[in-house]
Amino acid sequence: MSNDATGRRVPPGRWPILIGQAIIALVGLYAFLGSLSLGLWSSLGPGAGFFPAVLGIFLMVLVALWFVQERAKPTVETGGETFDRAQVWAVIASLVILAAALPFLGFQLSVFAFLMYHLSFRARIGKVKAIVISLCGSVGVFYLFTTVLHVTLPVATLPPLSMIGL
Repeated sequence: MSNDATGRRVPPGRWPILIGQAIIALVGLYAFLGSLSLGLWSSLGPGAGFFPAVLGIFLMVLVALWFVQERAKPTVETGGETFDRAQVWAVIASLVILAAALPFLGFQLSVFAFLMYHLSFRARIGKVKAIVISLCGSVGVFYLFTTVLHVTLPVATLPPLSMIGL
């Protein structure tokens, strides 16, 4: 057993957690430092580096809170987590299908179908709740990004869908 920065012994099972925390903190630091060169603010409002800077800081704060939480009450090993390969493959396959469908069906319809699949079939959430969440996650997010944040998201290129504004 080795010592950590505080001089206390670190059990061998805790090293993956500490290494993971360090890696995530470095990713947050990299995002923050990289965003500084993009400019945090411009005359029109937030610059290209504003959101990456905020996300980098947020990531580092969350890792610090995670570290404090682990020091107060360490994670207890329970003999391993259950691993559902079908769930992992379903997510990977649906993300590939989503990426392929975005240029043709557009953001709103593609993300709506993606969310409905995961909420209704994978998570088995009720239909009404799944529809409301999927509409907010697809149409709501689309309008938030396009009208409020002025970010271009893919629209449908198939003629019937593009004619109705999807």
